[in-house]
Amino acid sequence: MSKLSFLSSFLAFSLLFGACSAQKSDSKESNEIESTKNVLPKDQIILTDTTNNQYKLKKLKDGFKLEDSNAEILILDVFATWCPPCQAEASHLSSLQKKYPKSIKIIGITIEDNIPNEKLEAFKKAHNAEYTLVNSAQNRVIINDLASMLKLGSNFGIPLLAIYKDGKLIRFYQGAVEEEFIDSDIKRALGK
Repeated sequence: MSKLSFLSSFLAFSLLFGACSAQKSDSKESNEIESTKNVLPKDQIILTDTTNNQYKLKKLKDGFKLEDSNAEILILDVFATWCPPCQAEASHLSSLQKKYPKSIKIIGITIEDNIPNEKLEAFKKAHNAEYTLVNSAQNRVIINDLASMLKLGSNFGIPLLAIYKDGKLIRFYQGAVEEEFIDSDIKRALGK
């Protein structure tokens, strides 16, 4: 009986605190992204959420900054709706967005290409993801840029969370992370 309990505990821990594998896009999607990328300035990425609000990210030498925002800290969360650790992390990110409504901006970037907005809204509702979820052709651009900047390669684990202050990377996490760690990073960055 103790072996079964151990195996059950190990499986639950692995699902909660592990990382899912990100998958590459096919060449058709890459071509679509390339054509979109050529229209924008090289250092700007526009992400669109499920309600068609747009978020302009400025790509800097070592990071990203959200334009037209008063938030001091930008948190980029690369996730997938089918990923158990991503699902578990969503309520923690919501809690932090509520705790620091003016100081931070959390943007969830799905790795799933051509996902219907309804599926993202269902994820949001099912997992209490009360922060911005973006779903646009530019998702793959920022995901690739982020992975490159962090030197992760193309097959990195998700969720992938990157925290920026004034366009500079503070810290990043690959795989599920406890809310307290992220909160500690936010407090330190805000000087609290």
